Amino acid sequence: MASENPFRSILKTLENPNGGEFGNYYSLPALNDPRIDKLPYSIRILLESAIRNCDEFQVKSKDVEKILDWENTSPNQVEIPFKPARVLLQDFTGVPAVVDLACMRDAMNSLGGDSNKINPLVPVDLVIDHSVQVDVARSENAVQANMELEFQRNNERFAFLKWGSNAFDNMLVVPPGSGIVHQVNLEYLARVVFNTNGLLYPDSVVGTDSHTTMIDGLGVAGWGVGGIEAEATMLGQPMSMVLPGVVGFKLTGKLRDGMTATDLVLTVTQMLRKHGVVGKFVEFYGEGMRELSLADRATIANMSPEYGATMGFFPVDHVTLQYLKLTGRSDETVSMIEAYLRANKMFVDYSEPESKTVYSANLELNLEDVEPCISGPKRPHDRVPLKEMKADWHSCLDNRVGFKGFAVPKEAQSKAVEFNFNGTPAQLRHGDVVIAAITSCTNTSNPSVMLGAALVAKKACELGLEVKPWIKTSLAPGSGVVTKYLAKSGLQKYLNQLGFSIVGYGCTTCIGNSGDIHEAVASAIVDNDLVASAVLSGNRNFEGRVHPLTRANYLASPPLVVAYALAGTVDIDFETEPIGTGKDGKKIFFRDIWPSNKEVAEVVQASVLPDMFKATYEAITKGNSMWNELSVASGTLYEWDPKSTYIHEPPYFKGMTMSPPGPHGVKDAYCLLNFGDSITTDHISPAGSIHKDSPAAKYLMERGVDRRDFNSYGSRRGNDEIMARGTFANIRIVNKHLKGEVGPKTVHIPSGEKLSVFDAALKYKNEGRDTIILAGAEYGSGSSRDWAAKGPMLLGVKAVISKSFERIHRSNLVGMGIIPLCFKTGEDAETLGLTGEELYTIELPNNVSEIKPGQEVTVVTNNGKSFTCTLRFDTEVELAYFNHGAFASCKSVI
Repeated sequence: MASENPFRSILKTLENPNGGEFGNYYSLPALNDPRIDKLPYSIRILLESAIRNCDEFQVKSKDVEKILDWENTSPNQVEIPFKPARVLLQDFTGVPAVVDLACMRDAMNSLGGDSNKINPLVPVDLVIDHSVQVDVARSENAVQANMELEFQRNNERFAFLKWGSNAFDNMLVVPPGSGIVHQVNLEYLARVVFNTNGLLYPDSVVGTDSHTTMIDGLGVAGWGVGGIEAEATMLGQPMSMVLPGVVGFKLTGKLRDGMTATDLVLTVTQMLRKHGVVGKFVEFYGEGMRELSLADRATIANMSPEYGATMGFFPVDHVTLQYLKLTGRSDETVSMIEAYLRANKMFVDYSEPESKTVYSANLELNLEDVEPCISGPKRPHDRVPLKEMKADWHSCLDNRVGFKGFAVPKEAQSKAVEFNFNGTPAQLRHGDVVIAAITSCTNTSNPSVMLGAALVAKKACELGLEVKPWIKTSLAPGSGVVTKYLAKSGLQKYLNQLGFSIVGYGCTTCIGNSGDIHEAVASAIVDNDLVASAVLSGNRNFEGRVHPLTRANYLASPPLVVAYALAGTVDIDFETEPIGTGKDGKKIFFRDIWPSNKEVAEVVQASVLPDMFKATYEAITKGNSMWNELSVASGTLYEWDPKSTYIHEPPYFKGMTMSPPGPHGVKDAYCLLNFGDSITTDHISPAGSIHKDSPAAKYLMERGVDRRDFNSYGSRRGNDEIMARGTFANIRIVNKHLKGEVGPKTVHIPSGEKLSVFDAALKYKNEGRDTIILAGAEYGSGSSRDWAAKGPMLLGVKAVISKSFERIHRSNLVGMGIIPLCFKTGEDAETLGLTGEELYTIELPNNVSEIKPGQEVTVVTNNGKSFTCTLRFDTEVELAYFNHGAFASCKSVI
């Protein structure tokens, strides 16, 4: 059980130089341990958290020692608990989180307890930003039109989240139309240092979006996790994580004229992918940091998932403090932040001797070596120098189908397709741009590239250049601040003239919310098998993500997005070929429209002002008219609507008692699915559009929902009935029960029927049978997704036996009461002669005290086979969860 913090002796008081005290803090220097000076700054944040939260149960003294001895322990993959300071949600993951909190209140109420005590124990910031579809573009009324459609589609979800913002303490909901979650986090939500009831400590955050890492640019340790982990953190539970290695990335020099933050981040991404940083922190340092703006740092930090790191961390320095003042944080707050971080050895001061920091590995980049580039056509880390783009494009046409190939026959590569666009003859070729979008959290928080794009537009308009009318152009700022400084600069009108009107504030093209392209353009592409292009200032460009009809998708800086929209094709050499013809008939080249760094800096200096940030975020708390007009119930217990297809009460807490149910084994279970290696969370979790022939579609149609109103699985994450039907519904999934057939079906073993996975699971449930899953290596790899564990639990899966698990997914399975087991080294289903048609029994002790992390258990089949597996409950906390059953982190709180 928990005990008093053994580190109370190092609790010190931080004096305010202007008089009085800022508060108390756990002082790292007071440990008098020379190892602290060698720790990377990112690891010091983990150390402080462990010291502050040490209770000898969830966090132990030995965990503090592991972190202190990071230089020796990190190579050994040791696990530590971490308790982040807050949780960041966006709407797709926010809805199920609030659903679960509402269910917890119902459970507490039914047990006779005080349901109003169920609240997040750490601050929760929820930003509604994932619902903006670019239905209307190239119109100065696009924002209002798209917002109205957004509210029509998502009215029920929005009303539910608004109820949650009123019903729960410690939860801030930022209404739709306010901006992209990561930019709002950077400009407004981030505390950098918390002062909670007089206790000071570093801000740290886990978020339910992989690009939560953007906040690392502000010196706040943050990264993406799955919904189950986020909910556990909300309720005060520690995250179990491997103590990471830290790659030191030294920056020297200064970017050359004309280079952008996007050129830099694509270069960094390629370098780090090549080095290999999966599961590691990357920490940036060096003299080049003096020249790197906070916005540029945030751009690099944002793309941590693309280069594979858990974090891309920039320690706090004078640049950070300047940004905090720019974005409207008070002088008193900034003074407190600086004083605390200096006192606790977490501040970088370039006037002092270079620190003795030790890293697991080191990389170095001279910023002067960065050159203009883009990335694509199918992966973020496939960087292409701009001067090589035309040659690279032709290689892609030639190459066999793959990440860098489309296998277009030579004789077809130059064909021109004639079509009619609104009564005007038009033409399309391979490589022609049909979508050009300034979008994504990666770039829209960076004034230099946003105003740089506007300067390109201005020069182009003045020279008489135009964008072809069939190219779907859009501008989706990450916050209202961008609108204010574009207006202040007087440059928005030029973007409007080229079709880059503001379409909304939120995630758009980068996550596939591109909306439809013109029907005539779509037909020309499909009927002639054209490789059409999209150019976007995003962070992900996987095939099929941006738009189903753009097979080539390139990531580029906002100014380059405008340039490629003007050129109308990616099949161009900007150095030697004109981008278009001006109003005087003169050929216009790329160099004629590209602004200098001096031009950009002058506009930024004159246009980006602190009052803009203050005004924008004062308005956020007031909401907008559509949000404010949403009618919601005032009670603290949610009134579930059984007819709702968006919000449904899940069964996690039904029948709950005050006594934990205890551990369970598995008796005579059938194998629901029999997998090989590398089954990812994308295979398991419901994602994307709802297929018309799927069990989820059937469920919706039975309830009178028209096909055009299906929306996506993401938008319906608050309805467990739909999500359960979408689990294992991936059309590319390979299940050995199907003997080579690919698709979301399985075989019901007793009858031999081939059914959808959901229908088979339902049949087993109705027969009173448990089920298990057999799998190969790396089960659950990919992005952490809560429904990859929730879905199987709802289908009745009791255990997964695999060669290995992805770390976070294994933890999520435990949280949902599913037993994770690993075959012994050298064994798997095939070597053991398992067909998946057997009945499986897994016996566990009835008392949790008799189960130990990592112990061996025996699995027995009905045909006489017996084999030993490792039980993958890895910590005592996980055993405590298993004792509470499904959704243990929530039940243990109740």
